[in-house]
Amino acid sequence: MRLITSSLIALGLGSALLASASAQVTVKDAWVRATVPQQKATGAFMQLSAAKDSRLVSVSSSAVPIVELHEMAMDNHVMKMRQIPALELPAGKSVELKPGGYHLMLMDLKQQVKVGDTLPLTLVFEDKAGKRETVEVKAAVRALGAAAAKHDGHSEHKH
Repeated sequence: MRLITSSLIALGLGSALLASASAQVTVKDAWVRATVPQQKATGAFMQLSAAKDSRLVSVSSSAVPIVELHEMAMDNHVMKMRQIPALELPAGKSVELKPGGYHLMLMDLKQQVKVGDTLPLTLVFEDKAGKRETVEVKAAVRALGAAAAKHDGHSEHKH
């Protein structure tokens, strides 16, 4: 019985190693903008890189009721934010989710998101063949003005 248990454990570890080795999408520098009391929404940002053509098709969080993928785009000379169904990730190219561009909206917040907190995010990616991969991310919460200014000077960007 002990040999069977050891073999099953070894098989399980081998599968876990294969899963991480075959990861097609890399997530770097995930962060969430801190909020003020009573604020009901904020943004999450990160850099995504895919080994092969993929797309981000779903995002959720156990800490936030609603997470949507959004883009900022010019519409008749006015910058507007809108939800998009998926985000294309070309093979070998980094796609940045940042203030003023593509980003995640965390909505219907039940409490203030404070500097030093960490929010869990579950990202689901899909390749051209329809194979899905789930990536769990821990996004650090950064200061309201400092986080945006650190990246690209969009400290005045508001939702």
